Amino acid sequence: MHSVEDSLVKNLQTFIGFARKRVGDDALAADLVQDSLVKALSADRKPANAEDSVAWFYRILRRSIIDLYRRNDARSRALARFEAELPEAPSAATERLLCQCFRRLLPSVPTQYRELLQQIDLDGKDPAEVGAHLGLTKNNLTVRLYRARKHLRELLSRNCRACSKHGCLDCTCGESSHTEHCR
Repeated sequence: MHSVEDSLVKNLQTFIGFARKRVGDDALAADLVQDSLVKALSADRKPANAEDSVAWFYRILRRSIIDLYRRNDARSRALARFEAELPEAPSAATERLLCQCFRRLLPSVPTQYRELLQQIDLDGKDPAEVGAHLGLTKNNLTVRLYRARKHLRELLSRNCRACSKHGCLDCTCGESSHTEHCR
């Protein structure tokens, strides 16, 4: 008679084939079988003979596959909820409400910062791509972008005063009455 461990090792390729048919990925199937073997070998109660060990291990492997699908399903649902909660891009009407002083002030921002603001914040380009194009590390890009936004925020604060502190919504900066409104 063979031991339970010998029986499981003898059927290893069969177990991997079983898992592969259910998950469609060789590496994932091998990982599932390995994880299931760890569970089986560390179990307190094991079958008394080798013949029962194969059926017993298939039950463990099936539960592992089901758990994988449940985790993936939960992850998909969480991602869908996250996507649904993301704010939509501002509408044209909202864009008109936002203070447009930054466009007038942008040329006074140092060139290295202005490029980042233009490409990332205004043009919506991927920060990683912009950083790679400019030869910046991720950390350097993050620091420069922070400094650029801070510099522009300070310019807006000096220029628009009160309305910049309240979000610059429905700003009248472009109007002649702007001086009275913002001070």
